Amino acid sequence: MAPNSFSLSTRITLANGLSIPQIHLGVYLMSGKEASSAVKWALQAGYRGIDSAQMYRNEKDCGQAILSFLNDKNLNSAGLKREDIFFTSKLASNASYDAARRSIKQSVQASGLGYIDLFLLHSPYGGKNARLSSWKAVEDAIQDGEIRIGGVSNFGVKHLDELAASKPRIMPAVNQIEVHPFNTRTNIVEACQKHGILVEAYAPLARALRMKHPTIASLSKKYNCTPAQLMVRWSLQHGYIPLPKSVSKERIISNGEISHFEIAGDDMQKMDALDEYLVTDWDPVDAD
Repeated sequence: MAPNSFSLSTRITLANGLSIPQIHLGVYLMSGKEASSAVKWALQAGYRGIDSAQMYRNEKDCGQAILSFLNDKNLNSAGLKREDIFFTSKLASNASYDAARRSIKQSVQASGLGYIDLFLLHSPYGGKNARLSSWKAVEDAIQDGEIRIGGVSNFGVKHLDELAASKPRIMPAVNQIEVHPFNTRTNIVEACQKHGILVEAYAPLARALRMKHPTIASLSKKYNCTPAQLMVRWSLQHGYIPLPKSVSKERIISNGEISHFEIAGDDMQKMDALDEYLVTDWDPVDAD
């Protein structure tokens, strides 16, 4: 794989023929104001994917920042259109079909973008019926043009198997889980591959908890990159879609600059071997 084969505009084609940018800006835990600045900086830096959620309470700020970027001829000199920007949101909680359907409509309205590119069930909480009913709502929202692509988040192996066994009209295109060298999630990744589901890696930088780890430090030096760039690159070389989050303009730009090096196979293995099941946030993958 040529070192320059990844850039912020690289897209992966999904089974349904639609495509998804390979790096997204995560806007978790950002206030409205932080989110709108971060989205603007990310789009200016070349990011084309923004990952929000109902729980983040910043769908509206993200949507407005995307639209104001698109409408600003100075910033948007390339003449990008709505369809060039990929916006993700997520259902806060699984309950009934009707509640999920209503909730999706509210997210589309809040974003102001006309439709949502990718909409996920944020977690497997709520039990089997709630999960499957909420997924039916996602399928219908796709059919009605409110969302383009459906997916799940924080689903463990049993949740993926359960959904596949229910013979859905549409399988999830992605499962967004916490993945980084210190939490490799091999079993869930294998289940995703079995079902043809792409892995989106949230907290790809392990929330900066291991930036000074000796292996990360020595490999960053070897590849002349930052620890964050090394971890984003690791994610990409595994075929994942990393969602690096930052509220700093410099870091947002830096996290996307990963085309000047390629991690060698044996170094990828060294990084894989760092797995310690480090969970930096919540971990609902075993929920009933």
